[in-house]
Amino acid sequence: MNIAILTFDGFNELDSFIAFGLLNRLTPQGWKAQIASPTAQVTSMNGVTIHAQQPLEFANRADAVIFGSGIYTRAIAENSSLLDRLQLDPLRQLIGAQCSGTLLLARLGLLGDMPACTDLSTKPWLVEAGVRVVDAPFHARGPIATAGGCLASQYLAAWMMASRAGFDAAAQALHYAAPVGEKDAYVERLLNVVRPFVNDSGR
Repeated sequence: MNIAILTFDGFNELDSFIAFGLLNRLTPQGWKAQIASPTAQVTSMNGVTIHAQQPLEFANRADAVIFGSGIYTRAIAENSSLLDRLQLDPLRQLIGAQCSGTLLLARLGLLGDMPACTDLSTKPWLVEAGVRVVDAPFHARGPIATAGGCLASQYLAAWMMASRAGFDAAAQALHYAAPVGEKDAYVERLLNVVRPFVNDSGR
């Protein structure tokens, strides 16, 4: 299971790194999440520069894709030469987006008429694009999912793990990262959020 976490200049560290860390807990099961970017290096909204592990086009052949958010996402959404590098296939891939990354899903025509989650800053842009924004941390329909709020990145990771590796494997991976003294309750609550959207193509 190869996962591309799309990470652009100005990226939100929580969006990219939480999903990255959680998904790679399934490395023993053959999972590998990697940071994919349009340039060799990208710098976060707080000044952390990282090396991309894969080019942006890695997303086209990955089994799953996550669009992270960032302070320049609106400009990226208007950059057709950049978005044209992406040829995603929801019939084959799981595709998720975090906060302003949902705007990129809309620009790529991947949302259709489904409701979507995002952060409060991005909501007006999505409404302007004709998307119905819901007041929820996570929503999915079939292979497309969106999450709103930086820490909601855990829901995207949990949804992907539960969808492809099953709830038991997802619970084990999340249990390792959950706060000590709260592990069982934390994992149960997290999985209960995504459970209605796993293997549900009609919601």
